Amino acid sequence: MRSPSKNRDSTAEIPAVRTISARDYAGRIAGLTGEPVGDHELQRPASAQRASKRMSAIGCSTQWGLVGDIGATNARFALVQPDGSMGFTRAILCRDFASVGEAIAAFLAEVPEAKPSSSVLAVAASPEGDTVSLTNLAWTFSIEGLRKALGLTRLRIVNDFHANALAIPHLGANELIKIGGGDSIAEAPIGMLGPGSGLGVGALVFTADGSVAVPGEGGHVTMAAADSREAAVLEILRRRFGHVSAERVLSGPGLINLYGALRTLAGAPAASLTAEEISHPDARADDRFAREATEMFCAMLGTVAGNLALTLGARGGIYIAGGIVPQLGDAFTQSAFRPRFEAKGRFQPYLAKIPTFVITRPFAALLGAASLLR
Repeated sequence: MRSPSKNRDSTAEIPAVRTISARDYAGRIAGLTGEPVGDHELQRPASAQRASKRMSAIGCSTQWGLVGDIGATNARFALVQPDGSMGFTRAILCRDFASVGEAIAAFLAEVPEAKPSSSVLAVAASPEGDTVSLTNLAWTFSIEGLRKALGLTRLRIVNDFHANALAIPHLGANELIKIGGGDSIAEAPIGMLGPGSGLGVGALVFTADGSVAVPGEGGHVTMAAADSREAAVLEILRRRFGHVSAERVLSGPGLINLYGALRTLAGAPAASLTAEEISHPDARADDRFAREATEMFCAMLGTVAGNLALTLGARGGIYIAGGIVPQLGDAFTQSAFRPRFEAKGRFQPYLAKIPTFVITRPFAALLGAASLLR
């Protein structure tokens, strides 16, 4: 693989972001979509006014592009300048909006002077045909209908891990944490997976014409147990779900599933904790079930990552994206992830040479989406 730091697009910098909600821009949404949202229009925030002035100062045009990374919990958007550099960027809570169109309208309302003509949206779904339904969020939309509503000349929808894979060559060394293994082999296949609201899986392969992203639905492969403890946990989940996919344990909801199953095994009463609460250092210190659930999560991720590396022959490395793992910090780097990654019997020496990386750059998928605008 080419060195990420050497291939990084130095112009594609994403500025600091914050989260906005539906209430903040309800009135502005009405202006963009023509849909009534209330009895009065809310005042435009000062931050949006400042953003508008910045955009006016540099000169806006329809040559701007819009990129997005839309998951089940958050939607991240950015404007891409004609030279390919990132401009205005925001993260939006999906739960605050009834549709993807409303979420985009709220984002664009902050900078009404920017009128993008083309867009690439990476979504947590497998786009096929004109109708797109997100896997873990009740959003369904028509690609053509959304294109017309936003006034775009071009709208492309791709899987979120299509965009994540394309971002890899643009990442700097300071945006990655290496966990074990040797050096990446130039232009060998690369695998990536990312636990978040779901479990995304994808790959990057190299041809004579450059790199090609290979999206898939590897998060829904059957989860296998590596020991009797995991087998007992998976049996409890199997009684609940029937098929226990990797996503059922390697995601935010999956961490909750692991925690609940471990309590059930111990005969402990149920407890309602969020994934953030379970993985928090204080919870891991005080709650043995939270600690074991987090440890099992890391080990199982190693199992799935090792399977992916063998399947792809990913001697270019395995990259871990998503919002959960970077937050674990040392709890992940010191976990059973890497030993489990290599625990493949006769192929342990093969896997020992393959590096694994944690992507720490926020919203990396936006880089990959922006590359598809060109």
